[in-house]
Amino acid sequence: MSTSRHRTALPASRRVVIAALTAAALVGSLAACSSSGTTPEPSEVAVVDGGELVIGAEQEPDCADWIATCGGSIWGTYVMQIPTMPSVFQTRLDGDDWKPVPSDLVTGEPETEVADDGTQTITYSINPDAVWSDGEPITSADFAYTALQIRDGDDIFDKTGYDRITAVDSSDPATAVVTLNSAYAGWRTLFSVYGIMPAHLLEGQDRAAIMADGYDFSGGPWKIEKWTRGTSVTLVPNENYWGEKPHLDKVTFLFLPDTTAAFQALKSGQVSVLAPTPQLDALTQIDAGLPGIRSQVDARSGNLEAIWLNNSVTPFDSVAVRQALAYSIDRDAIVKRLFGSLGIDKAQQSFNSPMVAPFASDDFSQYTLDLDKVDELMTGDGWKKDGDGVWAKGGETATFSIKTLAGNKRRDLTVQVLQSQLADAGFDMTIDQVTPADLFGTIAPQGDFQAGIWALVDTFPDPTLSSTFSSVNIPSDANGFSGINFYRADIAGLDDLLAQVDTEVDPDARIAASHEADKLIAENVPSLPLDAVPNVLLWSEKVGGPLQINPIEGPFWNLAEWGLAG
Repeated sequence: MSTSRHRTALPASRRVVIAALTAAALVGSLAACSSSGTTPEPSEVAVVDGGELVIGAEQEPDCADWIATCGGSIWGTYVMQIPTMPSVFQTRLDGDDWKPVPSDLVTGEPETEVADDGTQTITYSINPDAVWSDGEPITSADFAYTALQIRDGDDIFDKTGYDRITAVDSSDPATAVVTLNSAYAGWRTLFSVYGIMPAHLLEGQDRAAIMADGYDFSGGPWKIEKWTRGTSVTLVPNENYWGEKPHLDKVTFLFLPDTTAAFQALKSGQVSVLAPTPQLDALTQIDAGLPGIRSQVDARSGNLEAIWLNNSVTPFDSVAVRQALAYSIDRDAIVKRLFGSLGIDKAQQSFNSPMVAPFASDDFSQYTLDLDKVDELMTGDGWKKDGDGVWAKGGETATFSIKTLAGNKRRDLTVQVLQSQLADAGFDMTIDQVTPADLFGTIAPQGDFQAGIWALVDTFPDPTLSSTFSSVNIPSDANGFSGINFYRADIAGLDDLLAQVDTEVDPDARIAASHEADKLIAENVPSLPLDAVPNVLLWSEKVGGPLQINPIEGPFWNLAEWGLAG
């Protein structure tokens, strides 16, 4: 997922991918391809200090206010948030697994304790060397400001975890003590997915307005020098960063949403790095050969693609209809067509992504193409086929529109395959192409859709289904349109199970609750998982450093270590 990053009330662990449904399998000629659960080795090339790089960015974010719904783009996270916002935990490779580890913002693992009354305290010891780009120390006041902006604000992407905070003790500038009203198993996501914001610059100000179009402060290795809307974002080193300084003098992310144009820019040298979604144009050009270009592919990802159904509107306000739709689609055939060359030929059977595999069950595996089952479910729900072979009931037909993002040829092919399969089952699906800004800015939060195809991206290695399916995360006037349960899922008993996943500190009990939740979700089919989209990184031989895909933090997670090849 990334996920662009439109989510709900779990600590912003899930973003919405505005690249929407992507495509096909990557060819065997790609170097360092991983399809069997192993992590590709980094490309290690010595670098020199100085110089500039231009990198192609597939999507432009709507805004840079990362806690707001407009900040939900995963590309915004990759390009601006991670390079500039300090965070408590980072996702790093441990053996063959990506796990959260304390960053150099803190002196070590925060201390946490659950009291007899069920409350939890977390104590963060702040690195005395940690400063903002203006030289001011990062203090506990920054933790308090960030926590309360998220907990008490409107239009917040995801409040999960923060909504449990009852107090932040910032009396000692070097130590932040956070109290939660109940135990929270995902506490490491706090101050990690969103990061920390500077209280001394934002307190009492209009945060959303200050940050919307980029900001001049930083607590990371880079600063945003300029954001030219519609064109590019430029980063320069943060001279006051206390950690390892960048090798490069400047990095420019050039927005290239058209795949053909992006690959032409790579081949011509206009850009030196791409992280494209694996779609038809990309495959064709890679297969044809890209002289002087290195590549890496990782099939393990947190990018979960799905058919999302609005449970509050016709015809998907019926469980039977949603189940019938699931039996109408040959998901394995679609996935094999998309990613078969990578060895991926089975559909995703849980909304828990491969990054949190222990929490996932395979209950959606019951839904295979079965037209007899479709007939049984639909007739049992009072539907009959009309003269055109489309299910009808009470003057309504099983006709619906699916929202998809324009510009991806393979996605277009995929929805056409879906359209054909569903027509055979008696569903009339039309295709409505929309822009990312419209889809995730208004259409999805307002619930103004019947179905859609996009990906959610896990941005922290912790289960996030409460953000996706808890009823409290349905955007509404009551919660300031915060949350990413765009599907209006409200399943009896599910909130309690997902709350247990969030709260249970015993790992085995937590996994058991997650499996129960998975089963209940599969029974009710609030939406239908398709696949986990592989990650791809392509770069010119002029680029050096330890280049390696981080499936949680993206392809540019260690950009400070990159440089021009020595």
